[in-house]
Amino acid sequence: METYSHIKTVLGIILGLSITHSLKGAVKLIDHPNRIKAYSVHLLWAFYMFLNTVYFWWFEVHLTEIKHWDFIKYLFLVTYVITYYVLAALLFPDDLRDYKDYRDYFYSRRKWFFSILALLFALDMIDTYIKGPHYQMQMLEIYPVRAILHICLCFWAARTQKNTQQLMIVLLFILFQFYWILRYYLNG
Repeated sequence: METYSHIKTVLGIILGLSITHSLKGAVKLIDHPNRIKAYSVHLLWAFYMFLNTVYFWWFEVHLTEIKHWDFIKYLFLVTYVITYYVLAALLFPDDLRDYKDYRDYFYSRRKWFFSILALLFALDMIDTYIKGPHYQMQMLEIYPVRAILHICLCFWAARTQKNTQQLMIVLLFILFQFYWILRYYLNG
């Protein structure tokens, strides 16, 4: 259990930095609303990533089901969690001087953002595998569909600059995340 406590602490620090970075970026928009114009699609992705990060942190309690820890599993999990921070940093950069507003910034970085988000879902499938067969049995039968559909939508979002398509994709992600959380927890 000593190893798990160490791993849980490191993962918690990185995830905490991700949440802090997201909250700091959102508060900047509130503190200085006239400095740079917000963009609704960007804000919805920020909300989705905040919700997803908090959910992931909660769900990592299942790491206790891993009986044997080694450096490869540890390195994988640290890498996986770093993707959450990278996504938070991409959504809320420290400097936006080279961009007109968040819309301009979002579309200039969309390929990076959605490629890393697709990677996050691929890493999630590996994470599910690592947690073992008991954990995999607990996952809903829709899990593989969820992962593959999200990855495909990420590739679509990386290619399009159409506001309506971006809005539709982010709303699908948010709605599915709420469905995923409620269905899992309502079914025990």
